[in-house]
Amino acid sequence: MLKVLLVDDEPFILQGLKLLVDWEREGFQIAGTASSGLEALSFLEREKVDLIIADIKMPQMTGLELLERIRKEEISDAYFVILSGYAEFSFARQAMQNDCTDYLLKPVDSEILLKVLNKVLVMRSKEKADHEKNRKLEQAYLARHLIALIQGKYDDLNVKYVRDHMRCGTGVRYVEIRMEDSFDEEGTTDREMRSFQRQLYEHSREYLKEDADLCVFDVSVNEKIYDIGLLLFDYVFEKADMDEKKYLNCLLEYLTSNLQKSVVMLVGKRVTDIANIAKSYGNTCMLRSFQGFRAKKSIYYYEEEVQVSPEGLILCKESLDRLLKAIERNDPMEIREAVGFFYEEMSKRGICGEAMTLNINYLLFQLIHLACEQDDDVNQEEILRVISESSFEAGVKRGSRAHLTRFACEYADYLSQLRKNVSRGVLGMVEKEIRENYAFNITLRSLSEKYYVNSAYLGQLFRKKYGQSFKDYLNNYRMEQAADALLHTDKKIVQIAEDVGYHDLDYFTNRFIQVKGCTPARFRKKMQQGD
Repeated sequence: MLKVLLVDDEPFILQGLKLLVDWEREGFQIAGTASSGLEALSFLEREKVDLIIADIKMPQMTGLELLERIRKEEISDAYFVILSGYAEFSFARQAMQNDCTDYLLKPVDSEILLKVLNKVLVMRSKEKADHEKNRKLEQAYLARHLIALIQGKYDDLNVKYVRDHMRCGTGVRYVEIRMEDSFDEEGTTDREMRSFQRQLYEHSREYLKEDADLCVFDVSVNEKIYDIGLLLFDYVFEKADMDEKKYLNCLLEYLTSNLQKSVVMLVGKRVTDIANIAKSYGNTCMLRSFQGFRAKKSIYYYEEEVQVSPEGLILCKESLDRLLKAIERNDPMEIREAVGFFYEEMSKRGICGEAMTLNINYLLFQLIHLACEQDDDVNQEEILRVISESSFEAGVKRGSRAHLTRFACEYADYLSQLRKNVSRGVLGMVEKEIRENYAFNITLRSLSEKYYVNSAYLGQLFRKKYGQSFKDYLNNYRMEQAADALLHTDKKIVQIAEDVGYHDLDYFTNRFIQVKGCTPARFRKKMQQGD
């Protein structure tokens, strides 16, 4: 219901206006009446209204003076309708020039009043739509700058924009929030996972309320990680009168309760300034890579999971070196035996917790060195990406003997292909596959299986040739096709999004902004105008 204030110095006119139409049926509610402009000002100080209908000619303060006063002093942004007689019509025209919505001639006709009220409703609906559109656009631009900071690919402009458009405290952690990886064991599609990711995002924003912009959608570039990023500033949990652990536990309970799904949080180290948030994000990436070898939890804190004190800890070096040699030789049978030997030794020695961390860290870093020995062009960051993307697939029991065996076999295969350094023309076939099937849910893993190439190695080849990941390449290709459709067809944007493989319009718009620097609608308009 839109609230209405009626202003006239003649009581019978006020009464007549009240009875002239069924206000509530039309979507309006009479919030109050005033007999003068001054009385109306006093009312507006106490209560907000959406529509003011005021007589143009009143003692002490005219309707025109009331309009000018509330606009100049920004007392109210309500729609303003002037009541005037034929003699004051020239004044009514003057009112129209001062942001007056419309005018009504006395005596007021019910049909004319209904038309004016309908006009107000239409204007209100359009303003709400425009406001929502602008809000989403601003939200998308802010998210773009935040992702740049989070990923460490930023400049002073990104930092300034973030500080100008959101509250930044003196302490902040990056928190990755996502559905538990085992969630898609029963064949959940990418589209369904993207839908769950969207729900996770919306519920997170609901919980954060006025701090909703601290939540960022799809920060990770990994096609198998349906993540939400949260910038947890100290002031957020302090305002809630909680410590950070209690706050995150409450958020976790809220999300699992609303989604009826298991949710995982990875919490990076606290940094003092938003400009350093990439360090905290890097912590969560490391946690994600090592997560499979930790005891299963709902919330992983970096300080707790990587805390290693060499004193009194046991390193199963002999059994780990045996496993490394098996991986290097790419012998599946020997790998299975070495994994079994490693787990038996850990069991006999009662190794768990920090000691487990020490052993797994030793294994992973030795694997990094093995890869670097095969190809000088491969850096450690790239290998960490390979470890993360190729070995932690959903549906594999995390940290189990079976998981480590599968991981070791896949990594051995990766090393073998890295050693050969032969693409066998597979990139040409993959490029053709992208051109022909970009609108479908094609993944690096599905293509690697189709062309009998290790997915990690295929991803490596992609980065070497194009300087970007497979997912980024596919996304950019889709955006180019979308841009072409925007220029050369009159299709609606939602249809274009579907045509290029995006079933979520908001997600498509955000991706388009990242690639082209503006919304699809703005891009089409600019190009049509020749800007």
